[in-house]
Amino acid sequence: MEQYAIKGGNPLVGDVEIGGAKNAALPILAASTMTDETVHIENMPDVRDINVLLGAMQGIGVLVKRTSRHSAVLNSGNINNLVVDTEGIKKIRASYYLLGALLGKYKRAEVALPGGCDIGCRAIDQHIKGFRALGAEVTIEHGMIKARAERLVGSHIYMDVSSVGATINVMMAAAMAEGKTIIENSAKEPHVVDLANFLNSMGANIKGAGTDVIRIKGVPKLHGSEYTIIPDQIEAGTFMFAAAVTKGDITVKNVIPKHLESITAKLLEIGCEVEEADDCVRVVAAKPLAHTQVKTLPYPGFPTDMQPQITVALGLSKGTSIVTESIFENRFKYVDELIRMGANIRVEGNTAIIDGVDRYTGASISAPDLRAGAALVIAALSAVGFTTVDDIKYIERGYEDFHIKLQNLGAQIELVQTEREFQKFKLRVG
Repeated sequence: MEQYAIKGGNPLVGDVEIGGAKNAALPILAASTMTDETVHIENMPDVRDINVLLGAMQGIGVLVKRTSRHSAVLNSGNINNLVVDTEGIKKIRASYYLLGALLGKYKRAEVALPGGCDIGCRAIDQHIKGFRALGAEVTIEHGMIKARAERLVGSHIYMDVSSVGATINVMMAAAMAEGKTIIENSAKEPHVVDLANFLNSMGANIKGAGTDVIRIKGVPKLHGSEYTIIPDQIEAGTFMFAAAVTKGDITVKNVIPKHLESITAKLLEIGCEVEEADDCVRVVAAKPLAHTQVKTLPYPGFPTDMQPQITVALGLSKGTSIVTESIFENRFKYVDELIRMGANIRVEGNTAIIDGVDRYTGASISAPDLRAGAALVIAALSAVGFTTVDDIKYIERGYEDFHIKLQNLGAQIELVQTEREFQKFKLRVG
């Protein structure tokens, strides 16, 4: 079984290039099925979730041609099946985006219930509510969500919670509905805006993305497009905190600093230096980290996907910090692994109380989900001694070449498959 072998203690120093945003690429790829014309997508991350979704799209008749590692040409003119039920698609959360896209274009779709990381309840009730408001009949049978409509008609929809997935799904379906749709309390995340921009580039009429009210005038047809996906704010934030945790100096390139403001603010609070330029951010951790408090919130608040990374950093800070998770109730499962490395953390409900320690120590640990897995790798890079990280398949769902990018920053990390390979790594790095 593949795992990361890590020897900690090296400050990470240098430049790292950030790839396209996985959370934007997934709905944009799904939305490409809404036109019969050819769509060119650039800056697409080469990660497991993307490849699973592309495979599922090919399974229903989409022509997918990879023109390079990070670009693809897609044509959905010959879709021959509106039932998406592959083994792989059940393992990724973004499977449900094909529901909104296919329902919008064909007025019918069946998609396997989504999987993804086990970080708590991620109900699809707001998606169903939105589809029904547009006139669709939605049922869940035999592990499939089924939606169909004679016609979709614009509606006024109020989201009970600011749900990224529901906002995206309803926006896609409404883009080809008759008349006007208003989505209130819509999610404001950068990937919601990126999808709206992509749909508009195909001829949709969507205004207000990035605010809490999105207005959509339905159009009968969408056309082809060439589109470049935004940089990944969570990958960027992960490397920014890697600098903080390892007492490093990292310049994170190909980013939109505006998307990183909540992350930058917390790094400044705990004592890091942060320099911003047009498309890069430099983080220097030259002095001991200070404690703080953080609560995860919908954008522009502190991202839930960055909660494990900041917890790892605060575990090494002076004093007591409090991290409150307000989005997912199951997101502290990694804390037990961090405690194995010497952290002093107590979880009470949706709050972690963190008493900073001087250092982490190496241990055998497992990645419980995507973001926590990446955070544990960062912890291991700062730890005294050797660490192995199991279940790295979770990390590969959302980080492209993670260990290679870390190696280029001076990390002693390798991909190993056997105990013998791990022992060789230990001998080699001393």
